Amino acid sequence: MEMIEYQKEAEKTACYSKPKGQEWLYPALGLPEEVGEVCGKLAKSVRGDKELDKEELIKELGDCLWMLAMLAKELDINLEIVAVTNLRKLRDRQKRNVIKGDGDNR
Repeated sequence: MEMIEYQKEAEKTACYSKPKGQEWLYPALGLPEEVGEVCGKLAKSVRGDKELDKEELIKELGDCLWMLAMLAKELDINLEIVAVTNLRKLRDRQKRNVIKGDGDNR
């Protein structure tokens, strides 16, 4: 599935309040919540509470993807452009041997 296709299909399931000028608010606040759920599942596995359930992890990662797709959409950003731009940035850093380190503009 192409990222733009996912973004369009995900939008069909969106049912949240969109205050004028702040349409991005719900997915912006929901994204870290979903990331927290992923981290919680991983933490419980690391602590030894229970085995990591990959099926459940896939669902939570999907929720993160949905929130990211809706955030990008509400900001009029094509998710496919986000993905391509990110890979281009990472490949450039890798080529310059600065993939590790701190700072956005390395």
